[in-house]
Amino acid sequence: MSLRFRLNLLITLLSLAFILVVGSILVTDTRISIRERVEAASRVTVQLLDTVIISSTLNPEMGPTHVVLQGFLASLGYVRSSHITLYDYRGYELYRSPESTFKSDVVPPQWFVKLVQPKVETVERRIRYGTLVVQSSAAGSIREAWAGFNQLMWVGLAFFIILNTLVYLLLSHSLKPIGRILGAINRIEQGDLTTRLPAFSLPEFDTIGHSLNRMAESLTAERLLEENRQLTHLIQKHIEEERRSLARELHDELGQYVTAIKTFAVGISNKAKANSSGTGMAEIASSAQVIVSAANQIYDGMHNIVRQLRPGALDNLGLAETLKDLVSSHQVQHPKLHIQLYLSENLQSGNLQSLGETISINLYRIVQESLNNALKYAKASTIEVRLNKMSDGELQLTIKDNGIGMDIDAVDQTSHFGLLGMRERVQALHGSFVIASAPSQGTTITIKVPASAAT
Repeated sequence: MSLRFRLNLLITLLSLAFILVVGSILVTDTRISIRERVEAASRVTVQLLDTVIISSTLNPEMGPTHVVLQGFLASLGYVRSSHITLYDYRGYELYRSPESTFKSDVVPPQWFVKLVQPKVETVERRIRYGTLVVQSSAAGSIREAWAGFNQLMWVGLAFFIILNTLVYLLLSHSLKPIGRILGAINRIEQGDLTTRLPAFSLPEFDTIGHSLNRMAESLTAERLLEENRQLTHLIQKHIEEERRSLARELHDELGQYVTAIKTFAVGISNKAKANSSGTGMAEIASSAQVIVSAANQIYDGMHNIVRQLRPGALDNLGLAETLKDLVSSHQVQHPKLHIQLYLSENLQSGNLQSLGETISINLYRIVQESLNNALKYAKASTIEVRLNKMSDGELQLTIKDNGIGMDIDAVDQTSHFGLLGMRERVQALHGSFVIASAPSQGTTITIKVPASAAT
């Protein structure tokens, strides 16, 4: 059942109810009016006839009362709202008043007559040599009332039809935008986010149209954002795979070569020392030691590069041990810096390993980037890293330092690739990234990752 049909039906029912109420009031008023008119006419008629009877009684020379009344009634003719009958002392009818001819062409229906007809009142007068009977009669008044009521009823019916026709046309015109709005909603629901609604003349529909257009624009932006998140996630995944492959190649290939060079250099040095006679051998041994030292430096540098590319502990020991190793290495490189790592009790090593590679590597990279930023720009002396798992499974990572801070409102975060990279990593996990900082008050980064990201 459409909205237009429901509104038409409602207005029709209200109109019918209004007509019925008005008709009921009119019928009630008509019944009261007819009763009062008939009663008044009957009283006047009876008083007039009583006057004639008294006058005849006081003046016997006028003749018998029933004869006087018969002549008076014959000359009187029709009396409105009264029916008069005169009988002699034997009960024979001497006179009967004629019927009313007022609006005789009008025939009211019986239901109307029953609704408005008053109770018939009868007055009987005993006279010498006869009986006078006066009955109230509302026939003429009822016909008159029906003529007016019938005319009013046709006017009301015409008004009812015209009103409902106008309402139908008005609703058809006014509710026409609903079809377009519903069509637009269906197309958006099916994924067509290019759907837009035009401006409507009615302010209510125009507001709905603008709201629907804004919703479509928001969904389009959200879709683009989601596509960017997926693309970022895919790129980061490929980058991590390339880092892992490159780290493995460096460790396996370059590590073997450096180890071989170091082994050859140690062998040369040992042989030179065994044949230590002559200055030539001493120089060879010294050069070999230089090669050994250079090989050690290359090996250590290579391990640092491998650790930066892909921490081996992450694959073997999990996120907890990898974070501890990261903090320990920074602490060794910067003895004056105090770094604290806190893991909630429900995030022991086993639980962190169950987070999966995607979350683990992203959280590790975020902590790594945060520590580097704190060391390079914040001039911090204390850094606090906290990783908690909430009751609903949400992960909350907080990195806080006591560095120089910054004015967030004055900083274009999109130009800081470190912050931008962390934010993109969090968004790829459908999490939230919040940075709070102020000059001379340090910086706090709060990251929340939903439990659904681990599935």
